[in-house]
Amino acid sequence: MTRYTRQDVLRILQLPARHLAAWEREGLIRPEGASDSEARYTFEHLSQIRALREMYSARISARSIRASIDAMQRVSGMRNPLTESTAVRRGSRINFRIGGALVDPVTRQLAFDFDLAGSGRQMTVVRRGGVAAAQDATRSNAQVQEMFLRAVQLEENPTTIPDAALLYEAILELRPEHAPACINLGTIRYNQRNFSGAETMYRRATESDPSYALAFFDLGNVLDEMQDLAGAIIAYRRAIEIVPGYADAHYNLALAYERVGERRRALRHWMAYVRLDPMGPWSLHARTQARKILSLDQLSIVSRGGRTVGA
Repeated sequence: MTRYTRQDVLRILQLPARHLAAWEREGLIRPEGASDSEARYTFEHLSQIRALREMYSARISARSIRASIDAMQRVSGMRNPLTESTAVRRGSRINFRIGGALVDPVTRQLAFDFDLAGSGRQMTVVRRGGVAAAQDATRSNAQVQEMFLRAVQLEENPTTIPDAALLYEAILELRPEHAPACINLGTIRYNQRNFSGAETMYRRATESDPSYALAFFDLGNVLDEMQDLAGAIIAYRRAIEIVPGYADAHYNLALAYERVGERRRALRHWMAYVRLDPMGPWSLHARTQARKILSLDQLSIVSRGGRTVGA
C-alpha cells in the first residue's frame, strides 16, 4: 500500500500545514509513525483530509466535525464515516449520505435525499412512477459518486493523473453541474500550470454552486497566479461573503490588497486573520504586516470604550 509523507499530503491537497496539525490534535486524522518526521499517510487518510478541507471551507468547527463523526460511529457501526459515507454540510452541522438517505447522527433523524453526489444542491426528481424514478436517481448518483472516488484515487499517483482528469471530464459529461469534479479537475490543471484551464473549471464550479466558498477561494488563487489581482480580490471577497470566518481567504485578500497598494483595506483582513487564527507563523506574519501598516499610515485602532489598542 502506498504511503505518503506529510509534505506529500500538503502538496497534493494544497493544504496549509497548520490545518493538518489542527485536525491531528483533534484526533480527526491519525497518521502512522511516532513523530512528525516519521508520519506516513495512506490513501484513506488523503480521502479523510480532502473531506475535512471541504468542511473547513464552510467554517464548520473541528469540534462539531468530531461530534458528528463520533455520533455516526455509534449509530451506524462505521469505522470511518468520512470514507464510508459522504459528509454533507447542513447549516453548522454535518450529516452523512448513505445511498438515498441523509442521516443526522446527532439527532438520529433520517430523510430521503437525492442531492447530486457531492454538489450539496437538491435535484428535483421527475416523477416517472414515483419510487422507480427515485431508485433510478439513487443508482445514477451512486454511479457518479463511485466514478468520483475512483478519480480521486487515480489523482494521487502522478502516473495516473491524466486518467483522473479523463474521469472527471466523464463525470462532468454526466453531471455538468458537479462542482467538486470541477474543483479537482481545475486543481490538476493548476498543478500542470495550465492556469487558463484551471480558471475555466473554477469559474464553472462557482456557477454550478454559487454558495461554494472553496470554489471562489481557488478561483482567487489562480487569478492571483495569472497576475489578475482585481479579479482575485473579487473572488476572495466573494468567498468571505459566503463564509465570513474563512481565515485563508482573509489572508490571501490582505496580500492582494497590499500588492495593489490598498494598505488600509489590507489591514482589515490582516486583523480578521489574526482573530480567526491567533497562533502560528502565519498569524505572526499577519500581525507584523498590520503593525507595519499602522506605522506607515499613522493609524490607530480604538476600542468601543475609547481606549487605543495595538494591532
